[in-house]
Amino acid sequence: MTQRLQRLRRRLAEEQLDAILISQAENRRYLSGFTGSAGFLLISPQSAILATDSRYTEQAANQAPDFHIHRVEGEMQRWLAELIGSVEAKRVGFESNGLTFQTYRQVVAAAGEKELVPTDGLVESLRAVKDEAELESIMRAVELSDAAFDEVEPTIRPGVTEREVAWALERTMREKGSESMPFHIIVASGPNAALAHHAPSERPIGEGEPVVIDMGARVGGYSSDLTRTVYLRKGDAVFDRIYHLVLQAQLAAADGIAAGMSGEQADALARTVIQEGGHGEDFGHGLGHGVGLAPHEQPRLGKGSQDTLTDGMVFTIEPGIYITGWGGVRIEDTAVMEGGKARVLSAARKLH
Repeated sequence: MTQRLQRLRRRLAEEQLDAILISQAENRRYLSGFTGSAGFLLISPQSAILATDSRYTEQAANQAPDFHIHRVEGEMQRWLAELIGSVEAKRVGFESNGLTFQTYRQVVAAAGEKELVPTDGLVESLRAVKDEAELESIMRAVELSDAAFDEVEPTIRPGVTEREVAWALERTMREKGSESMPFHIIVASGPNAALAHHAPSERPIGEGEPVVIDMGARVGGYSSDLTRTVYLRKGDAVFDRIYHLVLQAQLAAADGIAAGMSGEQADALARTVIQEGGHGEDFGHGLGHGVGLAPHEQPRLGKGSQDTLTDGMVFTIEPGIYITGWGGVRIEDTAVMEGGKARVLSAARKLH
């Protein structure tokens, strides 16, 4: 964690901040190693403090040896004032997207005469580039989701419900060593497959309809993300045409993504293929997103994204086509930028 703190302190100097208050859960874990559900970090050039209550002080001491553990109790405004007052700082940053309005008001009151400076994505930008340990966890999570899909997919048959398939996938990933699911598994069949984030229902899967399955495992806190679309009957011309258009778009993006591209340029690699195939209006979301401690994080690959892709970033490549009343097709792999190119990590079966 020491190197991560050093990188953050360099960013603080660049932003002319004397200290920063970290409240966002993934950022707290990334910088300290602490996995508890409650706590703040206060980091300055000279100090690193983890403030948490009595439920977590022993855990914090074990998980965050680089931090001084500050036990808190009572009214938040009082102990927060003590915490902020313990460091020499005139300008204190806080995470603008990591506080409720009520908590923000308490932070303002606790800061007194210190200047509070909102920050946006400061730690998230550090998290976007993974180190070797992070990559190892992600690759293990990818292997688990691949193996679970390949094991469960042959058991999907007409009459099985979406929820039954979702549970089979979750159970299999947990049995193979996954931690809790990083997001709710999507199993969307028939017309439900036109809903990009459909929640599995009691709807029985029918023959001759697309089934979109979006799933992920978690290892060491790090997520994988995988989507496959299956079809329980061969020889359907409409499905085959749409599926292979999405697959062509995904392969074009995976092959063409290069370091230095913006997220918007990466998105265009796949979007152009789908537009030329006559389904541009049916591809409504971005090409992908970063994957790490959060299932969705930097970089963003989509329209308008100026995030620059660099080696060490891990992200999804997931074009899709969605047609109301018929269903949809999405194909998603997790990939890592290496040597200036995208290397696809996911290996679960695709239709050909």
